[in-house]
Amino acid sequence: MTVLHRGAPPSPVGVSPDRPSVTELRLSAFGRHRGATVPLGPFTVLTGPSGSGKSSALRALEALAGLGGGASLADVFPDPRRHVPERARPDAQHRRGFRIGCTVDGPAGPVRLDLAVQAEPELRVVGERLTGPGITYLETALRDPGRRDVQAAWHTAGSVPVTRGPLPDDLLGTALLPLRVAGRTEGQRRVLAAAEQVVVGLRSVFPCDPAPDRMRVPAPRRADRLSGGCDNLARVLRRTRAECGTRHALLVTAARAGLAGRVADVLAEQTPEGAVRAVIDRGDGSRTPVERLADGELRYLALALVLLTGPRVLEVDTAAEVPEAYQSLTVLADGLDRGLDPVQSAELVALADRMCARGHIRLVAAVGAGGAAEGAARACGAAVVDLKP
Repeated sequence: MTVLHRGAPPSPVGVSPDRPSVTELRLSAFGRHRGATVPLGPFTVLTGPSGSGKSSALRALEALAGLGGGASLADVFPDPRRHVPERARPDAQHRRGFRIGCTVDGPAGPVRLDLAVQAEPELRVVGERLTGPGITYLETALRDPGRRDVQAAWHTAGSVPVTRGPLPDDLLGTALLPLRVAGRTEGQRRVLAAAEQVVVGLRSVFPCDPAPDRMRVPAPRRADRLSGGCDNLARVLRRTRAECGTRHALLVTAARAGLAGRVADVLAEQTPEGAVRAVIDRGDGSRTPVERLADGELRYLALALVLLTGPRVLEVDTAAEVPEAYQSLTVLADGLDRGLDPVQSAELVALADRMCARGHIRLVAAVGAGGAAEGAARACGAAVVDLKP
């Protein structure tokens, strides 16, 4: 079983009751995790030795986000068997699987989503529960293994207290409720509010893991939303510099603190082929193309840019029907300090702390145990969760 030790508790700073946010991740039986609960604050750092399941925890949250956006199980779990607990024994029908869940806080109060997935012999949902304090909004179960659906029951609170019907066994039922629930009764409206809160909270998740090798290639001119691998860094730099001078100035300040040599500006220039590449203006008439930077410098620059941007710039599938003011962007950063030196790690954590405190973003980051990033996170009061194998 995974044992969790909390650092500072999740702070209410930066959390608006109007903005649905994922505040807890549950790994009931997922990979190395059994019965694990991970509290998520505005700025949460996962730490622990190699093999403790930091990446696995982020992967579970990323998968829930994908399902909330309408993706299928096969899309978010291309290799589902790797998530089945190692010692999980198959039942009489040779079935094995995993269980994950989360809590999303917002206007409807805390809403819990719990999902049971069968990975073997075939991938499918076998159970889903959407609940609030004292109420079950939705419950599904696999009744007939020969059918490609689950039997669902959702709260109605009218003349018929519960409505029943089939739902696909490869999609998240919660995300489908707006298509099935009419919203005529007060009970139905409560169900819709709870489902919308969970979907909005999950769809605002942006997994980010900058890939230096891909960032060294000039970006196409039209790729103006930052991808999770940050390979189109140059194009987004050009956009943000033109659209928000204040945030660009903050990025230049961060670059001065984390990049070697003098930094007068961070620019994007067009290549003769029509693509865009990023350069560091040294202030003496010389410019250094970012492809000449070290891997750690590239990751540092890309992560700083992510922390200083937002949903309109990042390649994230937010809920278009909900105003941006009522959405809270959650960045998932696996290996936040990977390849960074102690100064870069500390500077990046400090920047993250400032941005999260303003309510600009929420951040869930995995870092190496005992490193500069963990120390800086503890010093600034971030919620630090130690994962034990």
